[in-house]
Amino acid sequence: MKRQTITTNEAPKAIGTYSQAVRVGNTVYLSGQIPLVPATMELESGDMRAQITRVFENLRAVARAAGGDLKDVVKLNVFLTDLTHFPLVNEIMARYFTEPYPARAAIGVAALPKGAAVEMDAVMVLE
Repeated sequence: MKRQTITTNEAPKAIGTYSQAVRVGNTVYLSGQIPLVPATMELESGDMRAQITRVFENLRAVARAAGGDLKDVVKLNVFLTDLTHFPLVNEIMARYFTEPYPARAAIGVAALPKGAAVEMDAVMVLE
C-alpha cells in the first residue's frame, strides 16, 4: 500500500525525525503531540488545563490535514508525567469526543520531550 505523509502548519512542526502523520489506505497514524504552540514552537505557558487543551487542538489540526477529524480517531494514547491529571484529561476530552469513544490507554511516564507534562498520539480511520 502507498504511504502518504501528512503535514500542516496548523500543528507544531516535527521536532525530530518523524512526520506529523502518515496515511496508509484509510488508516492515519498521528505522531505524538505535546503542548507546543504552532506559531512559536514553545510550550503552552498556561496551566495543565491549557496544556491538555493545546494537545487536543494540535491533534485535531493534524487529523483535519489528513482529511478527517477527532471523531475518526479509533485509538488514543495519553502519556502523563503525573497521573493525578488524568481526571482533567477526561474532562477536557469530553469536549472533543462523543460516544462511541475511541479505545484509549493512559500511561504514566518519567519524562516527555521539552519537559512537557502531557503527550498524546492517535490512530484514525477514514471512511
